[in-house]
Amino acid sequence: MEEGKLRELKQFIEICKSNPSLLHNPSLSFFKTYLLSLGARIPPQPKTEPGDFDDKSDPPLSAQNDIVESDIELDNADVVEPDNDPPQKMGDPSAEITEEQRDAAQLAKSKAVDAMSQGNLDEALAQLTEAILLNPQSAILYATRASIYMKLKKPNAAIRDADTALKINPDSAKGYKIRGMSRAMLGLWEEAASDLHVASKLDYDEEISMALKKVEPNALKIEEHRRKYERLRKQKQQKRAPIKTEAPIKKEQETEAQVLFLHHYWYNGIGWHFIPSGDSTCSLTIITRLDIFISTLPQCRPIETRLLEFNHSGCLFYEDDTFS
Repeated sequence: MEEGKLRELKQFIEICKSNPSLLHNPSLSFFKTYLLSLGARIPPQPKTEPGDFDDKSDPPLSAQNDIVESDIELDNADVVEPDNDPPQKMGDPSAEITEEQRDAAQLAKSKAVDAMSQGNLDEALAQLTEAILLNPQSAILYATRASIYMKLKKPNAAIRDADTALKINPDSAKGYKIRGMSRAMLGLWEEAASDLHVASKLDYDEEISMALKKVEPNALKIEEHRRKYERLRKQKQQKRAPIKTEAPIKKEQETEAQVLFLHHYWYNGIGWHFIPSGDSTCSLTIITRLDIFISTLPQCRPIETRLLEFNHSGCLFYEDDTFS
């Protein structure tokens, strides 16, 4: 890895150490899931009292997520403590596999299925691990072992196997199904719903349907509450937004107005009111004075005279001052 990226990674980890609640941010859910899959313990989300939307400053993103998920009642009856066992043996998916190894892996898988049918999950786990080491390129072997870990209430181990199965076969319905159900066991409702919906599209079954009935209500509550919070946050920002005032007239605009006056009005022979030097009109901007002049044109008769000067005060002086 490049030195610059390593430095950025170290900085990010230091930030997470100083503010662990950052890991509950939805944008970092993939990182949180990864840490949980390694058996890491993540501090629970701090409780936030309802009605905190009127604070003087917007809470950071991590606090926003805390508000979203701590202010609503979720059905966490089936949520379990994350398993912290060392990662299971995975094998090397890039290794070359011989036909003998494939056959031996298939035999071990058959023994695992027999053990599962007898309720001997530990034996089934051992046989599937042997099968995976013999043929680490089989997505179904990882997905099947993931289902056993899930039955043993080891969702992190199940997620690791499901992730590997999906890397080998991105269309593995069983991989999405087991990962979704395992994420639900960890209370990752939105991620669980997403996986289960994909699994349902790939290969619908009743087990997925039952899982979605448990997961979707919690996921929808979180989504709706997040939308509500975001709406309130935007309203608060709009109230704080400064009132826009008209920008001062730039020097370039003044110059452009002067040129417009000289060219369009003087050279077309249109007469104007005489503006004495001390008149209060001289304190107005050129654009404002042009508006006044234009509005008084009907009272002025055409003349033939020349403009003597457009002096620093912005007032007009003519040879003939008797035309108005």
